[in-house]
Amino acid sequence: MAEATTDAPKPAEKPRLISEADVTKYKTAGDIVHDVMKKLIELCVEGAKIIDLCIEGDKFIEEGTGGVYNKAVKGVKMGKGLAFPTSISVNNTVSHFSPLASDPLSSQALAKGDVVKVHIGAHIDGFAAISAETIVVGASEQEPVTGRKADVIKAAWNAAEIAMRLVKVGNKNFTVTDAVAKTAAAWDCKPVEGMLSCQQSQNVIDGKKRIILNPNEAQRRDIESITFAEDEVYGIDILISSGEDGKARIEDSRTTIYQKDSSVTYQLKMKNSRAVFSEVQKKAGAFPFNVRALEDEKRARLGLQEAVQHGLIKPYEVVYTPANTFVAAFHFTIALVPAGPLLLTHPPVWYKPELVKAEKELEDDELKSLLTKSLRESRKSKKKAKEAEGNADDV
Repeated sequence: MAEATTDAPKPAEKPRLISEADVTKYKTAGDIVHDVMKKLIELCVEGAKIIDLCIEGDKFIEEGTGGVYNKAVKGVKMGKGLAFPTSISVNNTVSHFSPLASDPLSSQALAKGDVVKVHIGAHIDGFAAISAETIVVGASEQEPVTGRKADVIKAAWNAAEIAMRLVKVGNKNFTVTDAVAKTAAAWDCKPVEGMLSCQQSQNVIDGKKRIILNPNEAQRRDIESITFAEDEVYGIDILISSGEDGKARIEDSRTTIYQKDSSVTYQLKMKNSRAVFSEVQKKAGAFPFNVRALEDEKRARLGLQEAVQHGLIKPYEVVYTPANTFVAAFHFTIALVPAGPLLLTHPPVWYKPELVKAEKELEDDELKSLLTKSLRESRKSKKKAKEAEGNADDV
């Protein structure tokens, strides 16, 4: 009689940090952001008022997220909506420009030739997809972008593509920092100093693992060296300036975008501050919000002062590079799943080489080679690499 055989026990599967259901929520948010980006870019024409574009963008995001995941789970409705309020930053404005009707700059409109950065984000159940891209008003294949505007857009697009291929399991954050700087230098451009890209998780877009652009000595010392790991998600923000040093400063724009800092606890003293903070928690939760979204703007401005002063709420300040310089930005959200890097947002809507004619090109062989690689290695190339390793061991 044959002996009974028992199957060897299967090794326990490693628990996933993000589930397939989480990835689907991220990707659904990414699809909504892509649809809204397409609509907004169509509206970015000569004469369009920036405040109107920001209001429309936020409305489109709310409509998009309002149409999905509406079934209550165990009687609880899923949270969804804006993960980053629409901001439209022009020329040397770096980011976060989203004016209120009461602001002195609220009448600003787009002009032909403006370098425009469109920045939006949506979340489903706290899983956020954030995207930004750069366009030039009125540019076409017949009238492409040239000069320093072309240089800075080309530098930013290539730097984003390089970063996308370097944010992978086992690589380090400063590898990305240095490669972005090297890429920008090919067009005599600089990354904007001190700009951060952060790890994301549910209800968190500013996690502890970070990548910094063009750090000064103190910033480089303060940012921890980290290694990218499986199942992590990152929002990668590439901001490049045509200026000499990439330095930016605060000017006369009023801050309108804020975010609750979940790591800080403080008992607000003023009744109005407590009421405004409660409204922020209810409407925005952990995500950035525009003062425009709060019920009473004047009351909100007053109420936010105490919360900002004590670090309960942090401002997203509007900063500028020097006059007559340009800033270009591309932002993408990426997940490092076991099968390889997975882009959760879509490629840029507007950018294509025919629209941007720079005289310089990338010359560095290592970076050029990186650009030819697909984001995710195919199974065939993985197998070949493993065989090559095996053969090397036999020698």
